[in-house]
This record gives sequence, C-alpha cells and structure tokens, in this order.
Amino acid sequence: MMMMIIIIIIIMCSQLHFNICKERGVKLNNAYWYDHVPKSVETNYEGKVAILWNQRVQTDRTLVSNKPDIIICDDKKGTCMLIGVTIPEDRNVIKKEAEKILKYKDHIIEIQRMWNVNAKVIPVLMEVTGTISKSLRQYLSNIPGKKEIKKKNSHVEHCKSTKHISWAK
Repeated sequence: MMMMIIIIIIIMCSQLHFNICKERGVKLNNAYWYDHVPKSVETNYEGKVAILWNQRVQTDRTLVSNKPDIIICDDKKGTCMLIGVTIPEDRNVIKKEAEKILKYKDHIIEIQRMWNVNAKVIPVLMEVTGTISKSLRQYLSNIPGKKEIKKKNSHVEHCKSTKHISWAK
C-alpha cells in the first residue's frame, strides 16, 4: 500500500511540475506530462522564473523541513511558492493540510527575509480514496498551469465535501 502511495505522489508531482513549466514558459523536451522527467532546476526563457524539483533551499538557520516537492520562484512578481504534495492514509485531510502549512512556516519566514519576496505554502493533499478538502480548489488556483477538479458520484453520502481530483492533460 505504501509503495502505491509513493508512486501516486510521484505521478501527481510530475504532472503538476509539467503543467507549471508549460504555463511559465519553460522549454520542455516532451509534449506529454507522462513522458516528462522533471529536472532539479528549470527556468523560463526570460530567466525570471525558477522551478525547483525536490531541492533543499539553503537558509541561515537549520530547518527540519527543508525540502518541499516543488518551489516556484518568480523574480518578476517577487513571489515564491512552496508546494507540498501528500496523500495521507487516514481520513483526516484537513488536519494533514494544516500540518503541511505549519511544517514549512519557518521556511517561509526565512525565504521572505533572505530573498525579499512574498512566500507561501500551497498544500496539495488527496486522500488515498480520492477525498479532498474544500480548500484544495483555492490552493490550486494559486498554482500556474492546467488543473481540474471534478466532482464524481459520491459513494460517501455523509461527506458533502467528497470530491475526486483529475489532473488535466
């Protein structure tokens, strides 16, 4: 079960990375996300946007959580987004979302201080069964690139926020 979760996270991150790169003007070697192999650092044609894949960020302080899945640094806009993708095994997606934001809180403070940018954490969480939080749409709207959330016929009647995510091609 754990190996399947890891594979799904890698696929989600890879597709998300592909869509971000495409939206931000990064030259890609492949036309489809499923052929995309993310590089550790990608920059757009202007050199104003850097997209980091699974990279540690050097800070003045030692931080416990120093390796988000994807980092988007936009020098033109003066922003930095730390994207953390997680698929929790339990049903408490909202709690895990809050944990992900708190996990990178010190990191955000350090990035804002050192790089003089507005930084934020964007948690992307989906339960193993496909359940997502109500706030996922809001978080995804901050990420450049195509993404789509479709509500499918819910087999869980008691949970009105049950949706399933489908990443657009």
